Amino acid sequence: MQRVIYHRHRARRRNLIILVPAIALAIILGLFFRYHKPATVVPKPSQATVTLNRPINLVATGDWIAHDSVNAAALSPNGNYDYMPMVSDFLPVFRAADIRFCNDPILNGGESLGVSGYPKFNSPTEFVTDMGKLGCNLINLASNHSFDFTQANINNSVTAWQNTPNVLAFAGENQNQTQHDSVKYFIKNGVKFAFLAYTTYSNSDAPPLNGYGVNIFSKPFASQQISSARQNGAKFIIVSMRWGTEYTQTLNTTQTEDAQWLADQGVNLVLGHGTHELQPVQWLSGAKNSKTLVWYGLGNFLHSQEPAATLFNGIALMQINPQSLSISKLGFLPIYMHYEWSKSQQAADDIAARTNLHLYLLEDANQNMINTQELNTTIQAQEQRISTTLDSYGVNVPLLSTKQYYAEFNQ
Repeated sequence: MQRVIYHRHRARRRNLIILVPAIALAIILGLFFRYHKPATVVPKPSQATVTLNRPINLVATGDWIAHDSVNAAALSPNGNYDYMPMVSDFLPVFRAADIRFCNDPILNGGESLGVSGYPKFNSPTEFVTDMGKLGCNLINLASNHSFDFTQANINNSVTAWQNTPNVLAFAGENQNQTQHDSVKYFIKNGVKFAFLAYTTYSNSDAPPLNGYGVNIFSKPFASQQISSARQNGAKFIIVSMRWGTEYTQTLNTTQTEDAQWLADQGVNLVLGHGTHELQPVQWLSGAKNSKTLVWYGLGNFLHSQEPAATLFNGIALMQINPQSLSISKLGFLPIYMHYEWSKSQQAADDIAARTNLHLYLLEDANQNMINTQELNTTIQAQEQRISTTLDSYGVNVPLLSTKQYYAEFNQ
Protein backbone atom coordinates (compact mmCIF):
# COMPACT_ATOMS: atom_id res chain seq x y z
CA MET A 1 0.00 0.00 0.00
CA GLN A 2 2.72 2.46 0.89
CA ARG A 3 4.55 1.59 -2.34
CA VAL A 4 1.54 2.73 -4.33
CA ILE A 5 1.39 6.02 -2.45
CA TYR A 6 5.10 6.54 -3.07
CA HIS A 7 4.70 6.15 -6.85
CA ARG A 8 1.77 8.56 -6.91
CA HIS A 9 3.83 11.23 -5.12
CA ARG A 10 6.70 10.69 -7.51
CA ALA A 11 4.45 11.01 -10.58
CA ARG A 12 2.90 14.20 -9.18
CA ARG A 13 6.35 15.70 -8.63
CA ARG A 14 7.39 14.79 -12.16
CA ASN A 15 4.29 16.46 -13.62
CA LEU A 16 4.99 19.63 -11.66
CA ILE A 17 8.56 19.70 -12.97
CA ILE A 18 7.23 19.65 -16.56
CA LEU A 19 4.23 21.93 -16.00
CA VAL A 20 5.93 24.88 -14.22
CA PRO A 21 8.48 25.65 -16.99
CA ALA A 22 5.75 25.26 -19.62
CA ILE A 23 3.54 27.81 -17.83
CA ALA A 24 6.48 30.19 -17.47
CA LEU A 25 7.33 29.88 -21.18
CA ALA A 26 3.71 30.56 -22.11
CA ILE A 27 3.66 33.70 -19.93
CA ILE A 28 6.93 34.96 -21.49
CA LEU A 29 5.72 34.36 -25.04
CA GLY A 30 2.42 36.05 -24.31
CA LEU A 31 4.14 39.15 -22.97
CA PHE A 32 6.53 39.15 -25.95
CA PHE A 33 3.81 39.08 -28.60
CA ARG A 34 1.72 41.59 -26.65
CA TYR A 35 4.37 44.27 -26.37
CA HIS A 36 6.72 43.49 -29.26
CA LYS A 37 5.54 44.64 -32.69
CA PRO A 38 7.25 42.56 -35.35
CA ALA A 39 9.06 44.45 -38.14
CA THR A 40 7.03 44.90 -41.32
CA VAL A 41 8.52 42.88 -44.14
CA VAL A 42 8.31 44.80 -47.43
CA PRO A 43 8.62 42.47 -50.39
CA LYS A 44 11.15 43.50 -52.99
CA PRO A 45 9.55 44.56 -56.28
CA SER A 46 9.99 42.09 -59.08
CA GLN A 47 12.28 42.91 -61.99
CA ALA A 48 9.20 43.24 -64.19
CA THR A 49 7.73 45.87 -61.86
CA VAL A 50 11.00 47.80 -61.75
CA THR A 51 11.19 47.80 -65.57
CA LEU A 52 7.60 48.95 -65.99
CA ASN A 53 8.10 51.85 -63.59
CA ARG A 54 11.44 53.00 -64.99
CA PRO A 55 11.41 56.20 -67.08
CA ILE A 56 11.92 55.76 -70.82
CA ASN A 57 14.86 57.69 -72.29
CA LEU A 58 14.58 58.81 -75.91
CA VAL A 59 17.26 60.42 -78.08
CA ALA A 60 16.63 61.87 -81.54
CA THR A 61 19.07 62.85 -84.28
CA GLY A 62 18.79 64.89 -87.45
CA ASP A 63 19.68 63.89 -91.02
CA TRP A 64 22.13 61.11 -91.83
CA ILE A 65 23.25 62.00 -95.38
CA ALA A 66 25.69 59.90 -97.41
CA HIS A 67 27.28 62.72 -99.36
CA ASP A 68 30.05 61.78 -101.79
CA SER A 69 32.72 62.80 -99.28
CA VAL A 70 31.01 60.75 -96.56
CA ASN A 71 31.02 57.68 -98.81
CA ALA A 72 34.64 58.32 -99.76
CA ALA A 73 35.63 58.52 -96.09
CA ALA A 74 33.83 55.24 -95.40
CA LEU A 75 35.33 53.35 -98.34
CA SER A 76 38.02 50.90 -97.23
CA PRO A 77 40.92 49.68 -99.40
CA ASN A 78 39.21 46.29 -99.63
CA GLY A 79 36.18 47.93 -101.25
CA ASN A 80 33.88 47.70 -98.23
CA TYR A 81 32.20 50.66 -96.59
CA ASP A 82 32.59 51.41 -92.88
CA TYR A 83 30.85 54.54 -91.55
CA MET A 84 31.29 53.68 -87.87
CA PRO A 85 34.67 55.44 -87.33
CA MET A 86 32.99 58.77 -88.16
CA VAL A 87 30.27 58.38 -85.49
CA SER A 88 31.80 56.02 -82.92
CA ASP A 89 32.05 58.79 -80.28
CA PHE A 90 28.29 58.48 -79.83
CA LEU A 91 28.09 54.81 -78.87
CA PRO A 92 27.82 55.56 -75.11
CA VAL A 93 25.18 58.24 -75.75
CA PHE A 94 23.00 55.79 -77.65
CA ARG A 95 23.53 52.94 -75.21
CA ALA A 96 22.18 55.11 -72.39
CA ALA A 97 18.82 55.50 -74.16
CA ASP A 98 15.90 53.13 -74.71
CA ILE A 99 14.51 54.68 -77.89
CA ARG A 100 16.99 56.08 -80.43
CA PHE A 101 15.38 57.93 -83.31
CA CYS A 102 17.48 58.43 -86.44
CA ASN A 103 16.50 60.14 -89.66
CA ASP A 104 17.53 58.28 -92.84
CA PRO A 105 16.37 60.65 -95.62
CA ILE A 106 18.18 58.98 -98.52
CA LEU A 107 17.79 55.79 -100.52
CA ASN A 108 19.90 52.83 -99.38
CA GLY A 109 19.60 50.63 -102.46
CA GLY A 110 23.13 49.25 -102.34
CA GLU A 111 26.08 49.13 -104.70
CA SER A 112 24.25 47.01 -107.27
CA LEU A 113 22.08 50.05 -108.07
CA GLY A 114 25.01 52.47 -108.10
CA VAL A 115 26.36 54.53 -105.21
CA SER A 116 25.42 58.18 -105.63
CA GLY A 117 25.62 61.35 -103.53
CA TYR A 118 24.12 64.82 -104.03
CA PRO A 119 21.82 65.71 -105.72
CA LYS A 120 20.27 62.21 -105.98
CA PHE A 121 21.23 59.79 -103.28
CA ASN A 122 21.71 56.04 -103.17
CA SER A 123 23.97 54.70 -100.44
CA PRO A 124 25.59 51.31 -99.91
CA THR A 125 23.49 49.16 -97.56
CA GLU A 126 26.38 49.40 -95.09
CA PHE A 127 25.06 52.87 -94.34
CA VAL A 128 21.99 51.19 -92.82
CA THR A 129 24.06 48.46 -91.15
CA ASP A 130 26.24 51.01 -89.38
CA MET A 131 23.29 53.10 -88.25
CA GLY A 132 22.08 49.90 -86.62
CA LYS A 133 25.50 49.24 -85.08
CA LEU A 134 25.46 52.68 -83.48
CA GLY A 135 22.09 51.84 -81.96
CA CYS A 136 19.45 53.51 -84.16
CA ASN A 137 16.24 51.61 -83.41
CA LEU A 138 13.45 53.98 -84.47
CA ILE A 139 13.95 55.21 -88.02
CA ASN A 140 12.25 57.60 -90.42
CA LEU A 141 12.62 56.87 -94.13
CA ALA A 142 10.08 59.29 -95.62
CA SER A 143 11.84 62.09 -97.46
CA ASN A 144 11.76 64.46 -100.41
CA HIS A 145 14.59 62.25 -101.75
CA SER A 146 12.67 58.97 -101.45
CA PHE A 147 11.82 58.95 -105.18
CA ASP A 148 15.31 59.98 -106.34
CA PHE A 149 15.60 56.76 -108.35
CA THR A 150 13.28 53.75 -108.64
CA GLN A 151 10.97 51.59 -106.57
CA ALA A 152 13.77 49.00 -106.61
CA ASN A 153 15.91 51.40 -104.56
CA ILE A 154 13.07 51.78 -102.07
CA ASN A 155 12.55 48.01 -101.90
CA ASN A 156 16.24 47.45 -101.15
CA SER A 157 16.21 50.20 -98.51
CA VAL A 158 13.26 48.60 -96.73
CA THR A 159 14.90 45.17 -96.91
CA ALA A 160 18.12 46.57 -95.45
CA TRP A 161 16.21 47.87 -92.44
CA GLN A 162 14.25 44.63 -92.13
CA ASN A 163 17.59 42.82 -91.86
CA THR A 164 18.97 45.16 -89.19
CA PRO A 165 18.76 43.62 -85.70
CA ASN A 166 17.22 45.23 -82.61
CA VAL A 167 15.12 47.76 -84.52
CA LEU A 168 11.90 48.76 -82.74
CA ALA A 169 10.23 50.22 -85.83
CA PHE A 170 10.89 52.04 -89.09
CA ALA A 171 8.39 53.78 -91.33
CA GLY A 172 8.03 56.09 -94.32
CA GLU A 173 9.08 53.95 -97.30
CA ASN A 174 7.24 50.83 -98.44
CA GLN A 175 7.45 47.88 -100.80
CA ASN A 176 3.69 47.61 -101.30
CA GLN A 177 0.32 49.11 -100.41
CA THR A 178 -0.07 47.01 -97.26
CA GLN A 179 3.14 48.39 -95.78
CA HIS A 180 2.07 51.89 -96.78
CA ASP A 181 -1.24 51.63 -94.93
CA SER A 182 0.01 49.86 -91.80
CA VAL A 183 0.87 51.50 -88.49
CA LYS A 184 4.13 50.50 -86.79
CA TYR A 185 4.05 49.60 -83.09
CA PHE A 186 6.53 48.71 -80.37
CA ILE A 187 6.45 48.30 -76.59
CA LYS A 188 8.88 49.81 -74.08
CA ASN A 189 8.56 49.47 -70.31
CA GLY A 190 4.98 48.32 -70.67
CA VAL A 191 3.95 51.26 -72.89
CA LYS A 192 2.62 50.58 -76.38
CA PHE A 193 3.98 53.14 -78.83
CA ALA A 194 2.81 53.90 -82.37
CA PHE A 195 5.27 55.35 -84.88
CA LEU A 196 4.11 57.22 -87.98
CA ALA A 197 6.33 58.88 -90.60
CA TYR A 198 5.53 61.29 -93.44
CA THR A 199 7.11 63.70 -95.89
CA THR A 200 5.12 66.79 -96.84
CA TYR A 201 6.77 67.11 -100.25
CA SER A 202 8.83 65.42 -102.94
CA ASN A 203 11.55 67.13 -104.95
CA SER A 204 10.51 68.52 -108.35
CA ASP A 205 13.12 66.32 -110.03
CA ALA A 206 11.96 63.29 -108.02
CA PRO A 207 8.17 63.17 -108.36
CA PRO A 208 6.16 60.27 -106.87
CA LEU A 209 6.48 57.05 -108.88
CA ASN A 210 3.41 55.44 -107.37
CA GLY A 211 0.93 55.82 -104.51
CA TYR A 212 2.56 53.49 -101.99
CA GLY A 213 6.37 53.79 -102.13
CA VAL A 214 6.54 56.76 -99.74
CA ASN A 215 4.21 58.08 -97.04
CA ILE A 216 3.18 61.47 -98.39
CA PHE A 217 1.48 63.53 -95.68
CA SER A 218 -2.19 64.34 -96.02
CA LYS A 219 -4.66 64.97 -93.23
CA PRO A 220 -7.07 62.18 -94.29
CA PHE A 221 -4.22 59.63 -94.44
CA ALA A 222 -2.65 60.73 -91.16
CA SER A 223 -6.04 60.93 -89.45
CA GLN A 224 -6.82 57.35 -90.46
CA GLN A 225 -3.48 56.09 -89.14
CA ILE A 226 -3.73 58.01 -85.86
CA SER A 227 -7.26 56.68 -85.28
CA SER A 228 -6.08 53.16 -86.05
CA ALA A 229 -3.22 53.54 -83.59
CA ARG A 230 -5.61 54.58 -80.80
CA GLN A 231 -8.05 51.77 -81.61
CA ASN A 232 -5.20 49.27 -81.41
CA GLY A 233 -4.17 50.36 -77.95
CA ALA A 234 -1.30 52.77 -78.58
CA LYS A 235 -0.77 54.96 -75.52
CA PHE A 236 1.97 57.19 -76.95
CA ILE A 237 2.09 58.32 -80.60
CA ILE A 238 5.30 59.59 -82.22
CA VAL A 239 5.07 61.27 -85.62
CA SER A 240 8.07 62.01 -87.84
CA MET A 241 7.60 64.92 -90.27
CA ARG A 242 9.78 65.85 -93.24
CA TRP A 243 8.77 69.48 -93.72
CA GLY A 244 9.87 73.12 -93.62
CA THR A 245 12.09 75.40 -95.67
CA GLU A 246 15.67 74.24 -96.15
CA TYR A 247 18.56 76.18 -94.61
CA THR A 248 16.62 78.36 -92.24
CA GLN A 249 15.85 78.39 -88.53
CA THR A 250 12.56 80.18 -89.25
CA LEU A 251 9.33 78.18 -89.32
CA ASN A 252 6.97 78.42 -92.26
CA THR A 253 3.20 78.62 -92.04
CA THR A 254 2.61 75.07 -93.25
CA GLN A 255 4.82 73.68 -90.50
CA THR A 256 3.01 75.48 -87.72
CA GLU A 257 -0.42 74.65 -89.12
CA ASP A 258 0.40 70.96 -89.54
CA ALA A 259 1.95 70.86 -86.07
CA GLN A 260 -1.22 72.26 -84.49
CA TRP A 261 -3.35 69.81 -86.48
CA LEU A 262 -1.26 66.90 -85.19
CA ALA A 263 -1.60 68.24 -81.65
CA ASP A 264 -5.39 68.40 -82.10
CA GLN A 265 -5.34 64.70 -83.07
CA GLY A 266 -3.70 63.88 -79.74
CA VAL A 267 -0.20 63.06 -81.02
CA ASN A 268 2.29 63.05 -78.14
CA LEU A 269 5.55 63.86 -79.92
CA VAL A 270 6.45 65.34 -83.31
CA LEU A 271 10.01 64.99 -84.61
CA GLY A 272 10.62 67.37 -87.52
CA HIS A 273 13.48 67.45 -90.00
CA GLY A 274 14.39 68.48 -93.52
CA THR A 275 15.59 72.01 -92.90
CA HIS A 276 19.21 70.90 -92.23
CA GLU A 277 19.38 73.58 -89.55
CA LEU A 278 18.12 73.49 -86.01
CA GLN A 279 14.66 74.94 -85.42
CA PRO A 280 12.66 75.79 -82.26
CA VAL A 281 10.93 73.47 -79.80
CA GLN A 282 7.34 74.13 -78.78
CA TRP A 283 4.65 72.72 -76.51
CA LEU A 284 1.21 72.75 -78.15
CA SER A 285 -2.20 72.19 -76.57
CA GLY A 286 -4.53 69.86 -78.44
CA ALA A 287 -8.26 70.09 -79.01
CA LYS A 288 -8.94 67.90 -75.97
CA ASN A 289 -6.39 69.61 -73.69
CA SER A 290 -3.68 67.11 -74.61
CA LYS A 291 -0.05 68.24 -74.74
CA THR A 292 2.20 67.76 -77.76
CA LEU A 293 5.93 68.40 -77.88
CA VAL A 294 7.18 69.54 -81.29
CA TRP A 295 10.83 69.58 -82.35
CA TYR A 296 10.38 71.53 -85.60
CA GLY A 297 13.84 70.83 -86.97
CA LEU A 298 16.50 68.47 -85.60
CA GLY A 299 19.13 69.70 -88.06
CA ASN A 300 21.81 67.32 -89.36
CA PHE A 301 23.80 64.45 -87.95
CA LEU A 302 26.34 62.72 -90.24
CA HIS A 303 26.89 64.71 -93.47
CA SER A 304 29.27 67.19 -95.14
CA GLN A 305 27.25 70.31 -95.92
CA GLU A 306 28.87 73.74 -95.78
CA PRO A 307 27.07 76.44 -93.72
CA ALA A 308 28.06 76.56 -90.06
CA ALA A 309 24.42 76.28 -88.99
CA THR A 310 24.25 72.86 -90.69
CA LEU A 311 27.43 71.66 -88.98
CA PHE A 312 26.62 72.62 -85.39
CA ASN A 313 23.47 70.83 -84.29
CA GLY A 314 22.76 68.24 -81.63
CA ILE A 315 20.85 65.31 -80.21
CA ALA A 316 17.43 65.88 -78.64
CA LEU A 317 17.06 64.25 -75.22
CA MET A 318 13.70 63.34 -73.70
CA GLN A 319 12.47 61.28 -70.77
CA ILE A 320 8.99 59.76 -70.80
CA ASN A 321 7.11 58.87 -67.63
CA PRO A 322 5.46 55.46 -68.29
CA GLN A 323 2.72 56.08 -65.72
CA SER A 324 1.58 59.57 -66.77
CA LEU A 325 2.61 59.05 -70.42
CA SER A 326 4.11 62.53 -70.37
CA ILE A 327 7.49 63.89 -71.37
CA SER A 328 8.96 64.81 -68.03
CA LYS A 329 12.49 65.94 -68.88
CA LEU A 330 14.25 67.64 -71.80
CA GLY A 331 17.83 68.26 -72.79
CA PHE A 332 20.12 68.75 -75.78
CA LEU A 333 23.63 67.47 -76.56
CA PRO A 334 25.38 69.85 -78.99
CA ILE A 335 27.40 68.20 -81.77
CA TYR A 336 29.85 69.34 -84.44
CA MET A 337 30.48 67.81 -87.87
CA HIS A 338 34.14 68.26 -88.77
CA TYR A 339 35.95 67.97 -92.07
CA GLU A 340 38.94 69.72 -93.61
CA TRP A 341 39.63 71.40 -96.90
CA SER A 342 41.83 74.28 -98.06
CA LYS A 343 40.76 77.81 -98.92
CA SER A 344 41.37 77.12 -102.60
CA GLN A 345 39.26 73.95 -102.47
CA GLN A 346 36.54 75.85 -100.70
CA ALA A 347 36.68 78.67 -103.26
CA ALA A 348 36.37 76.10 -106.06
CA ASP A 349 33.57 74.35 -104.16
CA ASP A 350 35.53 71.12 -104.52
CA ILE A 351 33.21 69.13 -102.27
CA ALA A 352 34.92 65.82 -103.08
CA ALA A 353 38.16 67.16 -101.57
CA ARG A 354 36.86 67.18 -97.99
CA THR A 355 38.88 64.89 -95.73
CA ASN A 356 39.19 63.84 -92.08
CA LEU A 357 35.42 63.65 -91.61
CA HIS A 358 34.40 63.02 -88.02
CA LEU A 359 31.32 63.81 -85.96
CA TYR A 360 32.18 65.18 -82.50
CA LEU A 361 30.37 66.08 -79.37
CA LEU A 362 30.80 69.85 -79.23
CA GLU A 363 32.38 69.47 -75.79
CA ASP A 364 35.25 67.58 -77.48
CA ALA A 365 35.86 70.19 -80.18
CA ASN A 366 38.31 73.10 -80.07
CA GLN A 367 38.69 76.34 -81.94
CA ASN A 368 41.64 75.15 -84.00
CA MET A 369 39.50 72.37 -85.50
CA ILE A 370 36.86 74.90 -86.48
CA ASN A 371 39.47 77.22 -88.00
CA THR A 372 40.82 74.45 -90.25
CA GLN A 373 37.31 74.12 -91.63
CA GLU A 374 37.24 77.82 -92.61
CA LEU A 375 33.94 78.39 -90.77
CA ASN A 376 34.61 81.86 -89.37
CA THR A 377 32.75 81.18 -86.14
CA THR A 378 33.41 80.15 -82.55
CA ILE A 379 32.16 77.44 -80.23
CA GLN A 380 30.62 80.07 -77.96
CA ALA A 381 28.77 81.73 -80.83
CA GLN A 382 27.33 78.39 -81.96
CA GLU A 383 26.29 77.40 -78.43
CA GLN A 384 24.46 80.70 -78.12
CA ARG A 385 22.75 80.23 -81.49
CA ILE A 386 21.65 76.69 -80.56
CA SER A 387 20.28 77.77 -77.19
CA THR A 388 18.46 80.81 -78.57
CA THR A 389 16.94 78.81 -81.40
CA LEU A 390 15.68 75.97 -79.23
CA ASP A 391 14.12 78.28 -76.66
CA SER A 392 12.42 80.64 -79.13
CA TYR A 393 8.96 79.60 -77.89
CA GLY A 394 9.80 79.72 -74.19
CA VAL A 395 10.61 76.03 -73.76
CA ASN A 396 13.63 75.60 -71.54
CA VAL A 397 15.86 73.05 -73.28
CA PRO A 398 19.16 72.94 -71.38
CA LEU A 399 22.37 72.26 -73.26
CA LEU A 400 24.02 69.35 -71.46
CA SER A 401 27.43 67.76 -71.33
CA THR A 402 27.61 63.99 -71.62
CA LYS A 403 28.41 63.80 -67.90
CA GLN A 404 25.22 65.71 -67.10
CA TYR A 405 23.22 63.59 -69.54
CA TYR A 406 24.36 60.30 -68.01
CA ALA A 407 23.65 61.60 -64.50
CA GLU A 408 20.30 63.31 -65.09
CA PHE A 409 18.73 60.80 -67.47
CA ASN A 410 19.70 57.67 -65.57
CA GLN A 411 18.22 58.40 -62.16
